[in-house]
Amino acid sequence: MNSYAAWAHPQLAAQVLRLRRDGSSEVALSVESMTDARQVLRLEQLIRSLPGVKRVAIDRPARRVRVVLDAGRTPLPTLLANFAAAGCPAQPLQHASIDDLRSQEQHDALKRLLVAGMCSMQVMTYAFVIYIGVVDFVDFSTRNLFRWLGLLTSVPVVFYSALPFFRGAAQELRERRLGINLPVALAVALVFLASMFNTLRGSGEIYFDSVTMFVFLLLGGRYLELRSRHRSGAMGDAAIDGAPLLAQRRRADGELETVPAMTLLPGDRVHIAEGTRVPADGVLQSAHVELDEALLSGESRPVRRVRGEPLIAGSVLLSGPAELLVEHSGDTTTVARLGELATRARQARSTIAASDRVVGRFVARVLGLTALTALGWLLVDPARAFEAAVAVLVVACPCAFALTRPTTLTRALGVLAGRGVLVTSGDALGRLAEVDYALFDKTGTLTVPQLQHRAVEPLRGDSVERVLQLAAALAHESSHPLARALADTARQQALPLQAQSVQVVAGAGISGEVAGRALWLGRADYALAPSGQPAPAGVADALLLTDADGVIAAFHLDEQPRTDAQHVLERLRGDGITTSMASGDASSRVATMAARLGIADWHARQSPADKLERLQAAHAEGHTTLAVGDGSNDAPLLAGADVSAALASGTELAQAHADLLLMDGRLNGLIDARAIARQLQQVTAQSRRWALAYNLCAVPFAAFGMVPPWLAGIGMSLSSLVVVLNALRVGRPEATADDRADPATGARELPA
Repeated sequence: MNSYAAWAHPQLAAQVLRLRRDGSSEVALSVESMTDARQVLRLEQLIRSLPGVKRVAIDRPARRVRVVLDAGRTPLPTLLANFAAAGCPAQPLQHASIDDLRSQEQHDALKRLLVAGMCSMQVMTYAFVIYIGVVDFVDFSTRNLFRWLGLLTSVPVVFYSALPFFRGAAQELRERRLGINLPVALAVALVFLASMFNTLRGSGEIYFDSVTMFVFLLLGGRYLELRSRHRSGAMGDAAIDGAPLLAQRRRADGELETVPAMTLLPGDRVHIAEGTRVPADGVLQSAHVELDEALLSGESRPVRRVRGEPLIAGSVLLSGPAELLVEHSGDTTTVARLGELATRARQARSTIAASDRVVGRFVARVLGLTALTALGWLLVDPARAFEAAVAVLVVACPCAFALTRPTTLTRALGVLAGRGVLVTSGDALGRLAEVDYALFDKTGTLTVPQLQHRAVEPLRGDSVERVLQLAAALAHESSHPLARALADTARQQALPLQAQSVQVVAGAGISGEVAGRALWLGRADYALAPSGQPAPAGVADALLLTDADGVIAAFHLDEQPRTDAQHVLERLRGDGITTSMASGDASSRVATMAARLGIADWHARQSPADKLERLQAAHAEGHTTLAVGDGSNDAPLLAGADVSAALASGTELAQAHADLLLMDGRLNGLIDARAIARQLQQVTAQSRRWALAYNLCAVPFAAFGMVPPWLAGIGMSLSSLVVVLNALRVGRPEATADDRADPATGARELPA
């Protein structure tokens, strides 16, 4: 248990233990190794047997365990040691991660479903006695007794299980819109009140079995949809849980101390043991290591990193130990940003059909048909008007129609999350299926920049190492891919310099004061503007480092296309999408890369405003546009597109304006997302056609009094269930000739 003794420290325990009102403590733990159902069962039994443990809740999809315990009887180090003894090492999470909302929502839905199920079965047994009276004699007092028993048993269903429908209907009325809750609430209230009235007066038809079964089946469909939505959020939880809370910091005297990872500061040196997670973003100081970066890339293959290369918090060190120089910790790490984006994705999944105008029109027609049916029977046979109107209201309930979009969207978002594409806007998938024009940024998006020492050209007699130091001091302050490439090349230089008064001009360059000198780094037109000097021959297209007297050095950066860029562009063009490239780089480099990637429409020396103007022109011509970028200078472009995508390796500003985040840092996610978007459209349309066909067939029978309310409830609920099950088809691979992997990139070709 010594390895867990650090968790006895009050400062650390306070981060993970949440005090409950009854005096007990609650802790959430990330358990990566929960893969086998029998292992999970043994773990739960072991933890429950510990003294002071009151509750254990295991969420396998999110790989989380929540434990409520008396921390005085079972301290946190003891709890963690027992997890390890069960073969499931656990990592405590910050108590802010203990989110009760999702579990409470699911538990509440399950309780209402169970109450409705038990009561509906009991009401059916009472109704069976009354039905027997149709073919065999049952005396009046017995039938009346079972009427009253049916009434009493239906009360919990109507006033507890069906309460969400009444609340939803009230909300819809307050907002002056028509949604699916209104006809459900009307049907439940009318059927129950009419049956109660007939029970009180001792004559007439009662429909307690119909109303309880109606509520039970409808709650069953909603519970399945809720479970699907919660499972889709599990990947976001896994991303949030990725970084550890403890770190081994090396003190000035060389000794190691255990500290909270969130307290690490830039410049701290951290020791990482083999098999543990990287606690912060930083730069590798060891010669070389192998890491598992599946949290970000989704790939299980080890990744090799050498001295000077960045390490990402949450990665698992496969070979070590390693030394890390911290750059970002706590909420500023890459994994923390992914957690925020995952939260946005889960919020996008809550898109409901109540805001759909099509559903509103559908509800209006259902209510109109119900009123017409009642009016017609009042003129023909008033005694049958109520039963026929209720049957129409129930059988034509728009639940199945309204569930088509949210259930299918929920499934699509979950499938894409599992494939490394985080969708932050639920409406983006619908627009993605219609895209016919795609505009790509070049540097960092379609290409990966590289800088070799031999490509550094000092122009005033300085050494290569000196100009690299000066340029890297400015480049460290920018997240642009060219700046990162330059900074990575200079990372191994001793005594790095610090830049002061730094200003970054998006798409142009960086200025600042380094070692008492005012310097500019960027494109020739930007970097040479303060000096007014022309660019020397042969370096006009290079990245220039200048001061007030002119050029100090030129950096001839080379770049290579991303391994999957050409494949993705070919797939998009084959799908009828016009591909275009816009870059702030020089014409010669843009033209060369465009030729390599087969892009006929390319534009160089483009400012952020130029890119946006080009995109808006395509939109004005009637195109549905897709923009793909990764830099802060791409933010206006991403914000102005119908659909936007950013790479996870891009800047925070680019990610904040993107509808799709390619978490694996590859462009293949666009192909997956477009295929899923088309499936979303097809399955949604198919489910809606089914719902409309069902209504067209069933409503006439109900209107003519040929369908009793109990049978209408079964039909409506079954149609909703069909819609939910049909949504599960989204993302399922089909064994076709087109469903194969590209040998060069490993990209799967999904059937559209």
